[in-house]
Amino acid sequence: MRRKRSMVLDENDERAVELFTDLGMPKNLAKTLVYISQCEECRSAEVEQGADLRQPEVSVAMQELRKKGWARKRDLKKDGKGRPVHVYKLTKPLPQILETFEQNKLREVESIKQNLDDLQSLIKEYKK
Repeated sequence: MRRKRSMVLDENDERAVELFTDLGMPKNLAKTLVYISQCEECRSAEVEQGADLRQPEVSVAMQELRKKGWARKRDLKKDGKGRPVHVYKLTKPLPQILETFEQNKLREVESIKQNLDDLQSLIKEYKK
């Protein structure tokens, strides 16, 4: 990740996002995951800037990461009035998340293979 005013995704990060996306992960989720994996903690606005996403996209991606158990959120209270700032952090390192993602994809492949085998068996009967 390169630093400008805040961190931004570099070529390697973009390639990781592309690979996650090719494997079926929504692009906004992949960008958010890759970005926050390189931060100790980060605010929503930092993810928006660094991953080049809009606030609703980050919000949806963070909900999904939290639902999967890959990230957690804490609120920072501001001085005075107003909404708290959300700060996010991964619950496990990216290699462990990748391992879980890989296991899920391999299960999907096995399911697809089983369905194709079942179709082959059914189609053989049609030829008779």
